[in-house]
Amino acid sequence: MKFSNRVQQVSPSVTLALSAKAKSLQKKGLDVKNLTAGEPNFNTPKHIKQAAIAAIEAGNSDFYTPALGIKELREAIAKVTNEQYKTNYTFDNVAVTVGGKFALFAIAQAIFDLDDEILIPLPYWVSYSEQVKLAGAKPVFVSPKEGQLKVNVAELEAKRTAKTRAVIINSPQNPSGAIYSRQELEAIGNWAVENNIWLIADDMYNKLVYNGNSFVSLFELSEKIRKQTILVNGFSKTYSMTGWRVGYVLANKELIAKLSAVVGHATGNLAAVSQYAALAALNSDQSCVEEMRQAYEQRLNEIYPLLNEIPGFTLHTKPEGAFYLFPDIRQALAKTGFADTTSFADALLEEEYVAVVPGEAFGMPGYIRLSYAASLSDLREAMVRLKRFVEKHSK
Repeated sequence: MKFSNRVQQVSPSVTLALSAKAKSLQKKGLDVKNLTAGEPNFNTPKHIKQAAIAAIEAGNSDFYTPALGIKELREAIAKVTNEQYKTNYTFDNVAVTVGGKFALFAIAQAIFDLDDEILIPLPYWVSYSEQVKLAGAKPVFVSPKEGQLKVNVAELEAKRTAKTRAVIINSPQNPSGAIYSRQELEAIGNWAVENNIWLIADDMYNKLVYNGNSFVSLFELSEKIRKQTILVNGFSKTYSMTGWRVGYVLANKELIAKLSAVVGHATGNLAAVSQYAALAALNSDQSCVEEMRQAYEQRLNEIYPLLNEIPGFTLHTKPEGAFYLFPDIRQALAKTGFADTTSFADALLEEEYVAVVPGEAFGMPGYIRLSYAASLSDLREAMVRLKRFVEKHSK
């Protein structure tokens, strides 16, 4: 059986595979602490569910909607964006998609050509590189300085060629929780404008920021930077709506029209009931968002010092946002004799029933990602098991 060249270049999602393995072990009755998936452990807020039920009962979810989503939802997204960033977008600047992941996929299909080069700063979310490959383009990875988790203009410029088409900026960052500052973003944005390079801003975790840190979007900088920027966001993380699959893109009207063609032939509209749930999420009281944010902040502040106590673990900076910890465990690998973080993570799951994601998945061998979108009791127990595992294997 022959498969296409592009699909043969693509690797399965490591995070989804590990999460599935952990869940499989849990179904067998094993007490697995699953710290792999980027999924809130909160239920979707009740008022959002109720709005979805009302939409079903009113018959609003029975039929196709426009490919890019119902006008009311696109207008609400534009309104929230305008209020947050002092912009003047309309629904014509908005595409609603089947999750943020497909938003990024559709963008790649709309603007990348064969042999285009796309700059991807390390560490990176696992699907960026594979989506670039599926569009026929080439992912070009940009490494930060040793011990750093953000790239600068000099590092981007060193990788730029005549084929460079776009750079993907994720802040707060998955997997490290690092946030790019206003000064850092302005420098990158101006560099992109000068070189006619698209800025793809993955702002999925923009509401999950902790301990007095601030989030800045490329969208709130100069007008010339904003015109060069394609913003991606969604409802999964902010409103704990991962199962509803609602993402969106904000960009110039010409690009949104091209996305309409891609979406129309790929998925069509996302589930109508999900759209009405998302509309309720935006238009209702936002206290649920703050309650979840505070819970994540509490978990981070309690687990961070415990992780630092594990021999050979180094957190170069305390996470500022998202809900991940990304420790450098190269010293622990040397102590324990594991060849890489993949073998370390496999043994940890088999022996201590703690599931983490190896740094190879994010382009950073020698690191692991742990999600603290889990209960505090599970996180505390996971830290005990992780420390025991390292101490047991240390030479």
